[in-house]
Amino acid sequence: MVLGVGDPAPDFELEGHPEAHYSLKSMLGRPLILAFYPEDHSPVCTLQLRAYSDGMPEFSGLGATVWGISPQDPETHRAFAERQSLSVPLLSDLDKKVGAAYGVLGPLGFYRRSIFVINRQGLVTFCHRTTAGLTYQPMSTLLKAVREAEAEPS
Repeated sequence: MVLGVGDPAPDFELEGHPEAHYSLKSMLGRPLILAFYPEDHSPVCTLQLRAYSDGMPEFSGLGATVWGISPQDPETHRAFAERQSLSVPLLSDLDKKVGAAYGVLGPLGFYRRSIFVINRQGLVTFCHRTTAGLTYQPMSTLLKAVREAEAEPS
């Protein structure tokens, strides 16, 4: 079964940058955007995470949080975040188990650029998976998805 809209988001616990333990369970009660991305320091990933970092005040204004998830280690995430002045926490899915649970692994096991909006109750209310990964979901799409998730009856 492929994870989709209306499904409970799979729980996880990952290390990341800033240094902390991040878990889906800890975010219940507020909207969460998971931005799965292939690799730190790549051009499209850099543009995507810069855009989401720049939009953090807008996300926060809706009570939402954004986390980036990729298979790199926390030290690589730290260097990437510092070099690019990113404010989005970057989580390390070293064994790609979270990527597999969310169905974002391509045929060769590489991450496909994917977005999931999870509502306060822990249900997926928006998902988008790319095949080529050369584009990313713009801020306007994500803000709209969060607003719609918040407007749905609980």
